[in-house]
Amino acid sequence: MGRRASKKIFPNFDKHGRGLRIIRRAAVLGMGVIAAMVEMTGALRDAAADETTGDASMHYAIAIHGGAGTITRGSMTPKRESEYRNKLSEALLAARQILEKGGAALDAVEAAIVVMEESPLFNAGKGAVFTADGRNELDASIMDGATLNAGAVAGVTHVRNPIRLARSVLDHSPHVLLAGQGAEEFARNHGIELVPATWFWTERRFRQLLKVQEKGEHALLLDHDGDHRFGTVGAVVLDAKGNLAAGTSTGGLTNKAWGRIGDSPIIGAGTYASNRSCAVSGTGQGEYFMRLTIAREICALVEYRDMALQAAADEMIHHRLKHLGGAGGVIALGKDGTIAFSFNTEGMYRGWLDSRDPDPKTAIYKD
Repeated sequence: MGRRASKKIFPNFDKHGRGLRIIRRAAVLGMGVIAAMVEMTGALRDAAADETTGDASMHYAIAIHGGAGTITRGSMTPKRESEYRNKLSEALLAARQILEKGGAALDAVEAAIVVMEESPLFNAGKGAVFTADGRNELDASIMDGATLNAGAVAGVTHVRNPIRLARSVLDHSPHVLLAGQGAEEFARNHGIELVPATWFWTERRFRQLLKVQEKGEHALLLDHDGDHRFGTVGAVVLDAKGNLAAGTSTGGLTNKAWGRIGDSPIIGAGTYASNRSCAVSGTGQGEYFMRLTIAREICALVEYRDMALQAAADEMIHHRLKHLGGAGGVIALGKDGTIAFSFNTEGMYRGWLDSRDPDPKTAIYKD
């Protein structure tokens, strides 16, 4: 049997040079053809195992957050706590459904954040806070750790799910960040759902606006309702192929003016992902997160100083952020599946699961 003929009969027959060597050796030793083929089959099976061992040993993991702030048991009713935990679990399950089928980290990040954008509990999408002129201005970003591609949008007012638009910017444009009317024109051109501005209206958020405006024209309500200071949502994911992704979505600050944009749509500040280190999503006082480029800095500490992920997150949140007087937190996920949470507030809505323990876990308080 010639080399060309053997390749037609046995695909990848001599990819590793093993099959052809076995047949030749069989001829020299006088082995039967059947025996030679049995040995060859075993060699090909071993070769296939060598190629897939890396993927088979990988597992998936996800962590999410729904904001950080003055969150204590005393400020939370059992009903409200149950609502938050249930919605966090729902977001985790939406991502798990994708990951357990071998889906991509980017898709899982998008799915988890969409669940939280659709809920009035969080300051993102449906639950977004109001600006000084009574509008809802939304920001979001998403990043692919495998390619370092990213997409982000800022100041959109009619996009039902800003994270979907950010993903579309990543997939279908040469740009990273689109803002305002231009971002919404891009949404129309790419089939992203637009809704009337009234779709985002919730009585809870509107009352918060009225409350803060009583304090002064330019006051900013950072402590939205006593239990949810920074309501930004985010997700970080490791998929079974070893790829990382991160995403963040927010409605910003109550009573914000002048087209203010925070850290959530800024790659490196509120969102960052790299397969070389980790994936990070933040929630907190955006001005500080931008000044410190917190998300990227955590990944840099892991990549260049070989810091443990939790130590890197704590360095940025409990030391550098706190030193500047800022408050907030992060979720982080390492390339090995390690999950880290760090926040310098009383609590942070958070959840996690992985393929080794796929039941959703949620937490709210510091302890």
